[in-house]
Amino acid sequence: MDRNSLDLPTALVSVNWLAERIHHPEVIVLDASIPPVQGEVDPDLVGIQIPGARFFDINGWFSDASSDLPHMMCSAEVFTREAQKLGINQDSIIVIYDYLGVYAAPRAWWMFRAMGHKHVAVLNGGLPEWKTTGLPTEPMRNADVMKGDFMANPQSGFFRTAGEVLAAIGNEAECLIDARSAGRFHGTAPEPRRGLRGGHIPNSLNLPFTELIRERKLLPLPELKVLFENLGIKSQQVTLSCGSGLTACILALGAHLSGYQNLSVYDGSWSEWGQHSDLPVATD
Repeated sequence: MDRNSLDLPTALVSVNWLAERIHHPEVIVLDASIPPVQGEVDPDLVGIQIPGARFFDINGWFSDASSDLPHMMCSAEVFTREAQKLGINQDSIIVIYDYLGVYAAPRAWWMFRAMGHKHVAVLNGGLPEWKTTGLPTEPMRNADVMKGDFMANPQSGFFRTAGEVLAAIGNEAECLIDARSAGRFHGTAPEPRRGLRGGHIPNSLNLPFTELIRERKLLPLPELKVLFENLGIKSQQVTLSCGSGLTACILALGAHLSGYQNLSVYDGSWSEWGQHSDLPVATD
């Protein structure tokens, strides 16, 4: 199989695409699974992995250990070190999945892109789709791999701070989109994390990440495009938020596939915004 056959068709690949290429030495499969804040995991999918997968620890090694907020983006130095430990090289073709279908994998995809790695995609449907299709799995294990030569090349604009989001409120050149449920967005449903106010960032729009998913897979592209077109986004800078910067990346993936380019993720999201009384909140 030549290198051209490894070119990623888009940032989202099918299980069949991966199955045909999984044994190529330049293809690296990462399991970025984390338990959901709410909901349950299929017990049949716990403790197994796609053959040869390596665990991308969003909550641990790849998060900022100095922050009290969940899985904040780590430094370029930490990202480089941990990616090399996983045997990732500069020319690696990375495919990322999780055991919920499409949940945490887009976060890992966004992190790699923020660190300058372009050859990375999300596996549509993740482990559930892989297993349902009848493709082989194996017991989860630690990968014994040679150290890679990956070097992070941080890109500006992928992540935004609370101060940057605050400055964006009311700016017509900016569009803020919240991936949480409508109930949480309007403050009528409780937050799953204790101590957070209800509501949303003023002037933000609501597009629950669940609307982008059907049967654990991302919607077909024409349907994704309609969701974003209905929000009236023009040429604005789009900042995506959620509860903790995780499911916002599902929106980032959907928007990216739909052709939007000026995208950022508010890393602290509601875990940060909702706990600070000096930051404005709306419920309308």
